[in-house]
Amino acid sequence: MHGHGSRFLTLLIVTAALLAPLSTQAAAQSHPRHRVTIQTRVYDRAHKDYHVWDHNEDQAYRGYLGDQHRTYHRFARLNHRQRMAYWNWRHAHAGAR
Repeated sequence: MHGHGSRFLTLLIVTAALLAPLSTQAAAQSHPRHRVTIQTRVYDRAHKDYHVWDHNEDQAYRGYLGDQHRTYHRFARLNHRQRMAYWNWRHAHAGAR
């Protein structure tokens, strides 16, 4: 009988350990202040600085494309010359969002 009790206790502890992250994840998802955000930093070689690519930067990029009468292409797919043109525009229009 002693062996069954310790197996049950071990099973209970392992189950609790496996379910604990799921309950905290569910609690975090139910609360709007606990959003997970992923930040991407993009290096601008010409100006030797980094830019956080977030919603604001994406809006500025889309504004740049509109000013240049260009269709949208993901920034990561641009060649060096195209990226450099955007960063030059971006530094000249720092308030653009």
